[in-house]
Amino acid sequence: MNIIGNFIKGVINVTDKITGDDNPIEEQKEVLKNLLEKAKDTSFGKAYEFENILESDNPQQSFRNAVPYFDYNQINKKWWHKLHEDQTDVTWPGSPDYFALSSGTTGKTSKRIPVTDEMIDAIRQAGIKQVLALSNFDLPADFFETGILMLGSSTDLIENDDHLEGEISGISASNIPSWFSGYYKPGREIAKIEDWDERVAKIAEKAADWDIGALSGIPSWIELMLKEVIKKHNLNNIHEIWPNLQVYTSGGVAFGPYEKSFNALMGKPVTVIDTYLASEGFIAFQARPETDAMKLVTDNGIYFEFVPFNPDYILEDGSLSQDAPSLTLSEVKTGQNYVLIISTVSGAWRYLIGDTIEFTDVERAEIKITGRTKFFLNTVGSQLSVNKLDDALKEIMETFDIEVPEYTLCAKKYEDGFYHTWYLGTKATQDPKDIADKLDASLKAANKNYKVARSKALKGVKVFTVDPDVFYSWNDSNKKKGGQVKMERVMKEEKFAEWEGFVEKQNNK
Repeated sequence: MNIIGNFIKGVINVTDKITGDDNPIEEQKEVLKNLLEKAKDTSFGKAYEFENILESDNPQQSFRNAVPYFDYNQINKKWWHKLHEDQTDVTWPGSPDYFALSSGTTGKTSKRIPVTDEMIDAIRQAGIKQVLALSNFDLPADFFETGILMLGSSTDLIENDDHLEGEISGISASNIPSWFSGYYKPGREIAKIEDWDERVAKIAEKAADWDIGALSGIPSWIELMLKEVIKKHNLNNIHEIWPNLQVYTSGGVAFGPYEKSFNALMGKPVTVIDTYLASEGFIAFQARPETDAMKLVTDNGIYFEFVPFNPDYILEDGSLSQDAPSLTLSEVKTGQNYVLIISTVSGAWRYLIGDTIEFTDVERAEIKITGRTKFFLNTVGSQLSVNKLDDALKEIMETFDIEVPEYTLCAKKYEDGFYHTWYLGTKATQDPKDIADKLDASLKAANKNYKVARSKALKGVKVFTVDPDVFYSWNDSNKKKGGQVKMERVMKEEKFAEWEGFVEKQNNK
């Protein structure tokens, strides 16, 4: 009898019932008030007169009128750089103990995003909320006695002056509460290993010693790890070594493109739960099995604003025009793309996180990530977000019964005009011309702007297929394996030329 598991499940069920229904709109008002109150005496708070905002009749309106939008480069140049010059009380009281290193999906240069103790606590509290939400998924009691394998970046953080640096997954894992350490795998020693291949080799070596019930990590790296475990132990699927594996907590990217290849590694179905953990904080998590949308964490250190997505509002460098309107949670609608703006307990203010989202349920504050502001494919008016590209790719996989876990594309100019040029990571031998024709037809049927563009300057679709390992090697050569590293889905022509040169070299090896 699973005494411990039944007890934990009972506590989760009771706690979830006690917490009851929330009110995201009112919670957001309270979060903004708390943020302004705590930061009013900082240099930033004084510069933008937080005291006056707090005393106004409508702090939400006053806040958006007083404080400009910032992307990383803007806030770092004007404010955050002072944190590295021994200044305190800059955009948040005190000075941060951590900086999250993030290159996102673009460029090799790491951003250094402050992570305060308050943010560490907020991430931990959001994680607890997600655990409580498991009561909605009807998991058996024995699930709560198994381990959770979290495949993030190394927890061996870099000491730099008076703070530590690392990716947010490594920072979070290095701060797990003591009561969770018995469930946490691969454990502190293996998690500290910096080299990703070495860390995965150790995981594969120890895999038979663990009873894993849940996996957590970015799909591409989870898949590679699972393949190494299967190879090491000569298995047909991962359930032969982890028979109690029941949950996969995805995050960072849409799971759709990986679904087919991920399921091929399983011996039986698992519950997939999406999360949205960024370097700037724990944004959202899937709280219900009826939907794959995620619930914004509206009561825990992050204030959200939403700018209706309009290409005219996005500047060439990916930042926002200051005259772009923002909406509060009480003003948004379903089915509309929004640029996500956040203000946080780490001293990010009206910060452009770089993601676009849409609401699937406003009352529940549930969203889906639709893409990146820099990866919105709008050449010659095609207006394609990443989720629309993912949907088209899903049709390809279903039509031809193939696995395509990775892809990238560019609106590339040839002698006769622009073509959407796709590179698909697949081991399938399907004729690329057939795939291109199907992609073109799917996008025409689903997106009127694409259809109009195809009747004008957009001449068509070109498809090239490469081994999925080429994508992992590209990430390895440009940044590093594992952690929060994600493949850029849409590239500009200059970056795409580098990619094509890299592919050519790989093919000539």
